[in-house]
Amino acid sequence: AMVDAGACGFTDDGIPLMSEKLVKEAMETAKRLNVPLSFHEEDPAFIFNNGINRGPVSEQLGIGGSPALAEDSMVARDCMIALHTGADVDIQHISSRNAVQMVGLAKKLGAHVWAEVTPHHFTLDETAVLEYGTLAKMNPPLREEADRQAVIRGLVDGTIDMIATDHAPHTAEEKAKPITEAPSGITGLETSLALGITELVDRGYLTMKQLLRLMSTNPAAMYHLDAGYLAEDGPADVILIDTAAEFTPEKYASKATNTPFTGWNLKGEVRKTICGGRIVYEA
Repeated sequence: AMVDAGACGFTDDGIPLMSEKLVKEAMETAKRLNVPLSFHEEDPAFIFNNGINRGPVSEQLGIGGSPALAEDSMVARDCMIALHTGADVDIQHISSRNAVQMVGLAKKLGAHVWAEVTPHHFTLDETAVLEYGTLAKMNPPLREEADRQAVIRGLVDGTIDMIATDHAPHTAEEKAKPITEAPSGITGLETSLALGITELVDRGYLTMKQLLRLMSTNPAAMYHLDAGYLAEDGPADVILIDTAAEFTPEKYASKATNTPFTGWNLKGEVRKTICGGRIVYEA
């Protein structure tokens, strides 16, 4: 009924599905309806105090943290179920080097598995928590530098298909709580393109065309949306970017400002946003 009403895909919305039977049934149904499923991959059985990677930083802070195992085990499970059901499956906000390899293996085996990474996971590692505190707390957490490098390689070699913000606004009061009590998540929409240009294009990992494909064409293709391209009589959703412009994010359109990237020097500023043929933002 939801597909008939226009739903283009389905997700567990950050609450991992622990029933393999339910996951398999969902994939079989999604395959029949030709819609993708997007999964948050963290097994809570392995997590004690989420939002911080289990490793040297969590030990220094004296908290349990979330190990890569929590992500790896779920990614392995869902990649194999996807292989056997033929469903289109998106591994959301991938952060572990092992998970990247598992997605690559699943693709080689013939599974219709996609993967996405956030700007914060290809820009920061777990040490950011020591500098930014709760502003660097998210699920899945920022992991080791080797994991960050692995997701960048996944973007370069095509294992990872999309860049998505995982935009999660919280109030300043919520983020001011102790690190074990503050909610996980950061705002990511307004700095996402600039981080891609600054951290990936300017550093020579991707071309501008590749970056824009990861942020527009590929997500549209996975969700079967008529979007992400320019053509006569096509959807008039366009942004104009000054790729050379440098700026420092300090003021946001969002009411939430829970981001570690405030005050950074970033490159690539959006000058104009056109939605449905109408100018909705102009710098």
